[in-house]
Amino acid sequence: MTDSSTTLLILGASGDLTERLLLPGLGSLLAVETDQQVRVVGADRADLTQEAWDDTVRTALSSAGAPTEVVERVVADTEYVKADLLVPEELDALINHVGDPCVLYFALPPAVSVAVCQQLEERGVSGQTRLALEKPFGTDLPSAQALNQQLLKVVEENRIFRVDHFLGRSTVLNLLGVRFANRLLQPVWCSDHIEKVVISYDEDLALEGRAGYYDKAGALVDMIQSHLLQILAFFAMEAPASLHEDEVRSLKAQVLRATSVWGGDPVTASRRARYTEGTIGERVVPNYVDEEGVDPALDTETLAEMVVAIDNGRWRGTPFILRSGKALGSACKRIEVFFKAPAHVPTGLQGDDAPDTLVLELKPAEMILSLTVNAEGDPFDLEQKELHATLGDSRMLPYGEVLGRIVEGDPLLSIRGDVAEESWRIVEPVLTAWRADEVPMQEYPAGSSGPDGWGTVPPQKM
Repeated sequence: MTDSSTTLLILGASGDLTERLLLPGLGSLLAVETDQQVRVVGADRADLTQEAWDDTVRTALSSAGAPTEVVERVVADTEYVKADLLVPEELDALINHVGDPCVLYFALPPAVSVAVCQQLEERGVSGQTRLALEKPFGTDLPSAQALNQQLLKVVEENRIFRVDHFLGRSTVLNLLGVRFANRLLQPVWCSDHIEKVVISYDEDLALEGRAGYYDKAGALVDMIQSHLLQILAFFAMEAPASLHEDEVRSLKAQVLRATSVWGGDPVTASRRARYTEGTIGERVVPNYVDEEGVDPALDTETLAEMVVAIDNGRWRGTPFILRSGKALGSACKRIEVFFKAPAHVPTGLQGDDAPDTLVLELKPAEMILSLTVNAEGDPFDLEQKELHATLGDSRMLPYGEVLGRIVEGDPLLSIRGDVAEESWRIVEPVLTAWRADEVPMQEYPAGSSGPDGWGTVPPQKM
């Protein structure tokens, strides 16, 4: 290990996250930044030979395009350590063994992560130690606050990296350019010109064996509370003077502090549904409650929608619809901006009333601008024409972008503690209404587009 190397110590390294996301993400980072010096150490209670660990690291890095010489350099220096992280002596020996600088990556269940952090508080860590944690960041507002208090007893906020891989997606990062670097859109990015915004992440995948986590979370917590509110914050924040992490993250927090359920009424401003048996392509999908590992008593939704308002000078009066679900007929992962009609259209021009729109596809990275123009044929008729642009694709996998920032010690793409807490505050009224069964659980066949009548905005209470 060279003096410029950072150790990525993966706690819980035998789990699915490491092989499926973390190591391929690192591989994509090393494919772009081949001189990046990262030493990978895995630790867990599982019996795993060094040879098996080497093979896991080699396969994952190679699958993401890392050059062979870079892969072999990492494999030659990687190590797997069998350790019970809840035994203070074993955790202490592990951290002493890997040295500094070090990123402690918690690929662990949340309760275990908290217990490990309590031990780290007691033993102390060096000034070159960073903590990286996967969601969920708590299970509600009080637990998120307690988690943040515990983390801050170990290291200061700027050395805590709460991971949201959505912030490494190219389209989310492209929002910075679309918003702030062109003269056409920047002046109209406000409630004076925008009627509503829809941020959706509909998947054609069903449960796919994730009942252990998903059945306790549901679509609202799994996607809207975390990922989609982060996209909202990027979309709606004020222009930063620079991309310094403190400034960008403070502007995101400012947006979320101003965000609340539309009209203050979670019953009219939210909807929930669950898929029943159906087909997606050639796949037969069972009723959600019959999926392996699902507890019907939890009454978990697989499709969620909520409407929120941002109560500030830029966005007051513009509804933001956040929607995400599973087992739908087609994947739809996008931001849709619906512009208001012009103040005046000359008499004699006629056409449909379709609004001008801007669509930012999250996957793949595309931009579609739909404008009202003169129709072909009769010049006094109006129609919509679409302008398409392919946006810059990711240099690497989303986890690669995020890991690159963590290794460099830059928390720009991580979730700050107050932002994690605000995200829980925003959705808690909806969760409370759902638990009280004040919002009916609708149903939709797997492979359909979901229940009818969604996507509407309830009237604001006066």
